[in-house]
Amino acid sequence: MQDVKLHFLDYLRILRIRKAIIITVFLITFTIATVVTFILPESYSSTARIKIEPDTIADIQGVAGGSGDATYAPYDPYFIQTAFEIIQDQVVLNKVIAKLDLNTVWGKRYNGGVPLQTSVTMTMLKRRLSLDPVRNTKLIEITVYDEDKNMAANIANAIVDAYRDYRQNLRTQQTERGIKALQDQYEADQVKIDAAQQKVDQLRSDLHINDYDPNSTSPSPTLTSEQLRIYNNQMIEGEAQYVKLEKEVTELQPLSPEKLREVLPTVVQDSTLSDLLVKLNTAKQNLVSLTNDFSPANPDVIRVNSLIVELNNQINDRVSGIMAGLTSEMQAQKASLDALTESVNEAKQKDLDAAVKDQPYWEAKRKVATMQDFHRLLSTKIEAEKIDMQIPKTGMVEIVRRAEPGKDPVRPNKALNIVLGVVVGLIVGVGLAFFIEYLDTSVKTIDEVERAFQAPVLGVIPQNVGYLLEEGPDSQHAEAYRVLRTHFLFSRKDDKLNSIVIISAGMGEGKSTTALNLATVFAQAGQRVVIVDSDLRRPTLHKILRVSNNIGLTNYLLKQNSLEEVIQTTPVPMLDFMASGKLPSSSMSILNSLQMKNLITELKQRYDFVFFDSPPILGVSDAAVLASEVDMAIQVIQYRRYPQPMNIRAKQLIEKAGGNLIGIVLNNITMSQDEGYYYYYSRDEDEVEATPQSTADDPNKTGIKQKY
Repeated sequence: MQDVKLHFLDYLRILRIRKAIIITVFLITFTIATVVTFILPESYSSTARIKIEPDTIADIQGVAGGSGDATYAPYDPYFIQTAFEIIQDQVVLNKVIAKLDLNTVWGKRYNGGVPLQTSVTMTMLKRRLSLDPVRNTKLIEITVYDEDKNMAANIANAIVDAYRDYRQNLRTQQTERGIKALQDQYEADQVKIDAAQQKVDQLRSDLHINDYDPNSTSPSPTLTSEQLRIYNNQMIEGEAQYVKLEKEVTELQPLSPEKLREVLPTVVQDSTLSDLLVKLNTAKQNLVSLTNDFSPANPDVIRVNSLIVELNNQINDRVSGIMAGLTSEMQAQKASLDALTESVNEAKQKDLDAAVKDQPYWEAKRKVATMQDFHRLLSTKIEAEKIDMQIPKTGMVEIVRRAEPGKDPVRPNKALNIVLGVVVGLIVGVGLAFFIEYLDTSVKTIDEVERAFQAPVLGVIPQNVGYLLEEGPDSQHAEAYRVLRTHFLFSRKDDKLNSIVIISAGMGEGKSTTALNLATVFAQAGQRVVIVDSDLRRPTLHKILRVSNNIGLTNYLLKQNSLEEVIQTTPVPMLDFMASGKLPSSSMSILNSLQMKNLITELKQRYDFVFFDSPPILGVSDAAVLASEVDMAIQVIQYRRYPQPMNIRAKQLIEKAGGNLIGIVLNNITMSQDEGYYYYYSRDEDEVEATPQSTADDPNKTGIKQKY
């Protein structure tokens, strides 16, 4: 079935229809809330405020690392919730009960003087306790409610004190356990240090190590770092000097003696060679002067030549000596450099050999030194924790404000409770109304009918409609049937179709009333009409018309009486009536007989319109038989009586039997509760008024022929 979205007006309609339920539920809820509010005893509240810090900060900075301050711990909602649970737990509340002797106090107040069990007192205390965090802070408000304002304040303060003591005791126990663990570790480490020291002493003896410095953790080297630095500098300088000498000798050796005379003075600072070169130059100058004036045989010339030869010999000897000196100096520098390098290498090798041989001893000694350092730190930590444990820890739970007795009672909040009673009453009432409406699957609106039945709604009949025979043609209800008559005439596809059966799904839907009133309206409009009571099992029309039911339809079908004998007149001109007659043993065979078909044909010829009142179609098969034999069928559905599937099933049976269902009549509508129906009914009245009277009432213009 297709889902339907409710319009705003549909909600208003439901509220109007179910207003009795809404008002009843509202009054009940409001009354209960008001009565309970004034019956409940008055209670006072007292609130204490505390600031809490997590123990973990003190633990981490204290036992595990140093003096701690929990002030800088970040906001933790899980810690706040944990604190809530602890405050409401037995570890805290049992101390409060014992401190204030609540078992006895509340036993006198609530149990006739007999002390309460601790479990009962605990339950009562939890109900009176309220914990509220201050948003995004570490503040907690502890509120206690009690009939005695002083008792409320005392309980709140006792809870604060008990929780603070619990945190401090827990912190002390944790510290003691931490110190005990540190002491156990200290003693175990001392045993390990003693064993390691014995191993060090044994290695020193076995390896013949001379270790005179108890604080040293490595052997003393043969060459100190300063000595090694000096030797390295000397080696670098010697190497540079040797390279320089080697380069000079290598470059001078290939030169000739004459070239060496020119080069050596620039390389080596030798005064003797310089003097000889000066004297040779002077002698050569004198020789040139003498040669210009004298012959080679001149004694002075000979003497100068001899001097030049002697100077050349001396210079050659000096050059050879200098070269030999340079070579000797280079070799000496090389020997000195090699000796220094060998000495340093020997010292390094000696230290390396000693390090390899003594390594176990020094490693063992370093391990002992490390263990002793940690041992001293552990000892310092133990002493610091012992001192810290003696200092009271007030930072974990700080009492910001103690509770004071309240001035005015806070429970019950009469205004709030009454307002809540009003709101809840309305919500429950409206919710129940819509829930009942949801469970109600009966027909409610014209749209539902036309959508579900795929058939037009011909008329909407108001609630508490009487019989037009008694109310008269000017009755306020007659207009509804005139609207129905108009829609019926417009819905006929052929003017020759003039036999109609009025059908309903179940009993009590107003089928007989609709049939009689509709026939009456047609008769009042000037058409000759006959209405046949074909409900053979429960006939009712003869009672309404106050006529006899001794003879009627059954008598004619059994050929006991003629048609003129079974038709009776009514107080309404142009309206005749055929009663049902006595019920035979088998009504099915009668209504489905050839005689019944002949009766319908005869009545169609004599009257402008023939109406049949049938039994409920879901109860017996008579209605289906009639629907198959007459020209048209109208289904009557009573507003909010039977489930919609039941009415749909009735429509399907009509169509399955071959009936021509031309429309639906909604009966027993409360116009004052449903504006939609009121609008529909008013609109139809306007349509009737707008229809020319001659067309509505003149049979000739509507295609209806008079039979007489």
